[in-house]
Order: sequence, then structure tokens, then C-alpha cells
Amino acid sequence: MTRAGKRTTTMANAESTAASTDQSNGTLEVVCGPMFAGKTSLLIERIAQAQSRGVSTIAFKHASDTRYHATHLATHAGKQVPAHAVCDPIELVSRLGRAQVVLIDEAHFFGAWLWDIIVPILRDRRTLIVAGVERDHTGKPFEPFPRLLVEADVVTKLSGPCSRCGKPAIHSQRMIADMSRLVVGGSDLYQARCRECFLK
Repeated sequence: MTRAGKRTTTMANAESTAASTDQSNGTLEVVCGPMFAGKTSLLIERIAQAQSRGVSTIAFKHASDTRYHATHLATHAGKQVPAHAVCDPIELVSRLGRAQVVLIDEAHFFGAWLWDIIVPILRDRRTLIVAGVERDHTGKPFEPFPRLLVEADVVTKLSGPCSRCGKPAIHSQRMIADMSRLVVGGSDLYQARCRECFLK
């Protein structure tokens, strides 16, 4: 895997993931990176690509993420598309319908339990695009990403500028003294940091 600029991917044709409907098996694209890297913006792009080709889509987010909108995928810059807000993976599966492309934002909010539905969705010959933060605020792997990254057909790693030095950031540094694994927040609570500036 290489890193070049803001967006990197293991496959040059990653954008075709959302458009493909002829595959005999499902396809999993994992989009990951620190906060403020553009992950939700990329999901919104994938939705537009699929819909422009007449491919049905459905988007999901965790119900606890109400930072910018309760029932939309919403970027830090204000872009929004409708999404289903669900509390757990079982509820997510119950709402899939016949959508050919399934998108899940902020996957780390679902925790390890999200993994239980990934392979069944893929076996249903759907395209699945899952986005989220693969490292927690201490730099440790964030479930369910260790298993998602192993299973993925396409991995798209994003980065944004470090808030201190401007170099490519890979970490999300929490700026308050709260050691809870999950703390919902935006730029009021987190900063993107590179390896050198992380935890400084």
C-alpha cells in the first residue's frame, strides 16, 4: 500500500466498486483514516457514482452520531445525504431491502459486533463500503477494523493535514481528559495528528 497526497488506495479502479453490479460475489471496500480526512465525503461520492449508473444504494450511520444531522450522512464541511440511523447491526440488516450498494459510516461506533453481518451481506452479492476511524484516540486498533481490513477487496486510506505541522495525519487526538473508548465529537474535541505530533 502506498501513500500519496490525501487519498491512497490499493487498487487504481476503486471508484468502480460502487458501480459494479455484475460480480458473482460481493465486494467490500474499507475506507479509513483519522478524523477530518474526508471519509464521509468519499462515501457521498460513492453514492453519487452508483446512482448515476442506476444502481440502488442505501446508507447507514450509528444512531448515537448526531453531531451534524440525526438522519443524514453529514461531513464536517456541511455536505449531507439521507441515511438510516440504527443502533446495532441486526437493525441494519433488517433495513437493507434490495439495495445493491450498502454504505456504512463511522463503523467504529458499532464495535466488533459489526463484523457479524459483513460476510452475510457480501454473500448476498452486494457491494459493501464501510468507513470509519481504524485507530482509537490512544493509537490502538479500533474494532471492527482489524477484521474488516483483512477481508477487504479494496482498502482506501485517507489522510488530512496534521493540526500542528501540516504533515499527513494518521491519528485522531482527543483534546480532553476522557479515557472512554467512544466519545462523540468534532473539532471541539479532536485534532488530526501525524505520528510525530501525536500525543504531544
